[in-house]
Amino acid sequence: MQSGMIGKIEKAHRYAEERSRFEFQSMVVTVHGNNSDHTVHFDGDRWSCDCDYYQLHRACAHTIALEVMLDGTGMRREQAAAVA
Repeated sequence: MQSGMIGKIEKAHRYAEERSRFEFQSMVVTVHGNNSDHTVHFDGDRWSCDCDYYQLHRACAHTIALEVMLDGTGMRREQAAAVA
């Protein structure tokens, strides 16, 4: 491996430890649920999901699972509630 690449990998690890460096603008994720797949979007500060439960409650197992998985990134339902 090139020495330049080793330096880039080390820098990437330092960046990854400083989560405040990152601001997610948008993301689309397919969640493979028990019954079917669902598409979850994050757009700025708002989550959405194509499942029926989300349409009624503005939160669902799919969006909450992503929040848990991405804890510490600033992508939280509380932000979305303030915008909705």
